[in-house]
Amino acid sequence: MDRNTNDVIRADMIRLIPEIRNFAKRFSNNPNDVDDLVQETLLRGLANLDKFQPGTRIRSWLFTILRNSFCTRYQRSVREAPGREDCVSLQSSVPPAQEWAIRMQEFNRAVANLSPEHRGAFDAVLVDGDSYEAAAKRCGCPVGTIKSRVNRARLVLAQQTSGAT
Repeated sequence: MDRNTNDVIRADMIRLIPEIRNFAKRFSNNPNDVDDLVQETLLRGLANLDKFQPGTRIRSWLFTILRNSFCTRYQRSVREAPGREDCVSLQSSVPPAQEWAIRMQEFNRAVANLSPEHRGAFDAVLVDGDSYEAAAKRCGCPVGTIKSRVNRARLVLAQQTSGAT
């Protein structure tokens, strides 16, 4: 297209802005979204003037651009809901190792502070993975005593490690 044709098309685009705005209002009640759609339509129209075929209606061409822009925005918003808490961009790429190292030190200190009976039952059942019966045989006491010791050890550890933070 020659320069004169481009100038005529641009003048028609400017003349059609109120109609484009009214058409955009069908897609959104939010004035900011309407303004964004109109602006995007005009920018895409100007960027693609070489694709406009003279002799066709520029109004229809711009309305098609606006509708396609809206559909693209809508599908993008469905795929990428803003502000979601499980958004990947909010997750750290590498978990902070130092926090877990400190927690492990606190846990090891709490285990070391257990009485020998509680620590033995705790180690047998929760660390070594023995059944209560096997742990009872290993410690030389009844199964109920092992269950009680493991439960008390859990309570003491929970209190000591939650109180450290």
